[in-house]
Amino acid sequence: MNTKTTPERCRIVLIAPPAASAEELVRILASALSGGDVASVLLPPYDVDEAQFQMLAEAAVPVIQNAGAAAIIVGNTQVAGRVKADGLHIEGPATAIADAVSRFSPKLIVGTGNVKNRHTALEMGEAQPDYVLFGKIGADTKPDAHPRNIELADWWAGMIEIPCIIQAGNNLESIFDAVSTGAEFIALGAAIFEGNNPESAIREANRLLDQHAPRFEE
Repeated sequence: MNTKTTPERCRIVLIAPPAASAEELVRILASALSGGDVASVLLPPYDVDEAQFQMLAEAAVPVIQNAGAAAIIVGNTQVAGRVKADGLHIEGPATAIADAVSRFSPKLIVGTGNVKNRHTALEMGEAQPDYVLFGKIGADTKPDAHPRNIELADWWAGMIEIPCIIQAGNNLESIFDAVSTGAEFIALGAAIFEGNNPESAIREANRLLDQHAPRFEE
């Protein structure tokens, strides 16, 4: 997948969809990852128990890593270690984020999300995570990015060095407003997986980013 130089602009963070089996998850992710540049993939547990989540993650992590992306486990430190993931996404109070950073960084990427206001964002920033996601995993149910996420990402990207991810909507055209914030990454989930061709959707998303995302200074 990542045979070209990493683009100097906003990159995709893929939110893996729910899957009924490991085989289904691998097939869907492999299709998406074959479509072009993806920086990382977040693997949420959704509604499955820990044993089922670990089984899904064990199948998905090698597929993600072999495609050149970072595999990030959402919400379960033990599963992250067992499946040899690249990172961990933790949501909760700033104290929980700080604890995760102290325990797992720099061995693992440690990020957080579901931040709803500037005060909380700054508290999270003091914990020094590797990234902050503006958006809630699974909440991309409307065509456009949430206005609050756009406002927060625009504010954060303009003043904080810690990279941020902005969650887009379930339509690829939401990329336009999302990348105007200057965020380093854009989270895409439903916009990629609700259709029948994740590979084509990733290819189109990267084309839109190439054309419309601002370039970062070296």
